[in-house]
Amino acid sequence: MSDIKDITAALLKFRDERDWQQFHNSKDLALAVSIEASELLELFLWKGNEEVDRDRLKAELADVLSYCLLLAEKHGLDVAEIIKEKIEANNSKYPISKAKGSAKKYTDL
Repeated sequence: MSDIKDITAALLKFRDERDWQQFHNSKDLALAVSIEASELLELFLWKGNEEVDRDRLKAELADVLSYCLLLAEKHGLDVAEIIKEKIEANNSKYPISKAKGSAKKYTDL
């Protein structure tokens, strides 16, 4: 079993032991991703680009990733597969010959 599947299984076990599945509808999981991502951003507010408390960074990243995994599982999505598909799509949008060293959006390359 992959690490992603193992982690998802652990999240589901944690959730189910607490009878929280009833609260994990798609809308609320998506909201939780956004809210936790905002908490992640807050760690950088009024600081330099790389100035961050590593322990708080780990905790907030774990929250964001956990809700993403739960949302993907709810919809039967294979996280590894959808990330690979996105990388392939981005390879087409951002060919090395045009995108290397550039922060431009693909429509501006």
